[in-house]
Amino acid sequence: MASPLRYSNDMSQDFDPQPGPAETPLQQIAEEIRQHGRFLVTSHARPDGDAVGSTLAMGSILHRLGKEVDMVLADPVPQVYRTLPGIARIRQARQVDASAYDAAIILECDGTLRTGLTGLDGMRLLNIDHHLTGIHFGTLNWIDPEASAVAAMVFEVAIALGVDVTPAIATCLYTALMTDTGSFTYPGTSADTFTLAHALIDLGAKADSVARDVLYSVPACRIQLLGRALSRIRIEQGVAWSWITQDDLAEFKATDEDSEGTVNYLISIAGVEAAVFLRETNGGPVGFRTSLRSKSSVDVSAVASRLGGGGHRNAAGCTLEGSFDASVARVLTAMYEEIERAAAAGTVC
Repeated sequence: MASPLRYSNDMSQDFDPQPGPAETPLQQIAEEIRQHGRFLVTSHARPDGDAVGSTLAMGSILHRLGKEVDMVLADPVPQVYRTLPGIARIRQARQVDASAYDAAIILECDGTLRTGLTGLDGMRLLNIDHHLTGIHFGTLNWIDPEASAVAAMVFEVAIALGVDVTPAIATCLYTALMTDTGSFTYPGTSADTFTLAHALIDLGAKADSVARDVLYSVPACRIQLLGRALSRIRIEQGVAWSWITQDDLAEFKATDEDSEGTVNYLISIAGVEAAVFLRETNGGPVGFRTSLRSKSSVDVSAVASRLGGGGHRNAAGCTLEGSFDASVARVLTAMYEEIERAAAAGTVC
């Protein structure tokens, strides 16, 4: 991400990118967008705030350029993001027709499989990602682990294309930025993050409304589910862990999305260096979707990668197949080994 960001109410005139290569990945992607007229925009399955907000913002940027755009996500938009401007334009589907588009813009994914969509094979893919474990799978690839959210990169795309950032776009980007930084508390939060948040509010994002809709409008079943998970907390060797099952979801009439964020309560415990939260998957083989967090220099992205997932140094995830006991044993063993490695390197706080 360019640093520092300079902004005003006309971002396209005041933005001054830092010197760099003659043609950066951002410039390549901007040029690709200029050259084509029909785009698919998507992000990862089980979309979070960064996925939803950035997809909406990117779609709006393309629309303002006169492009034909379809925004498609494989899974439903979580309830807390359904007040975002333009949300009705996101279509849920599991398959797309490659012949309908010149290119697909894929946000924060480590491959087409992560989107949950079929039909992407053979398409021109513009891969934009900010994860440390990002992979160059696209026709063009822009991976920036220094960006605190993919929303920050979408913002730079708007500036590079000379698109005015409207209040609606600013609101979507602010929501993405706020949620992906844990309300500006995660380790990746930097001075640039707050500069961008300032810019987006200047451009019309309503921080209080976003906080109300995302943080203070959750259904009762989410709190009940959280209570169940917190009642099961185990703390061993500096790792806090807990879980929920499909039976728990059924009991409280909750959905998978109602367990999102539970891991953040585990990592908030004093004396805990890392946290693991397991949610039993629905359908298919027995397995658990696993969220990992750390607040020291323990690299949970290394743990997730070892188990077939990915993410950031302090926030990552993976899906484990197998029984509950086997899944817990695998993830805790990998976490303990990473803690030992970090301790041997003298990096654990």
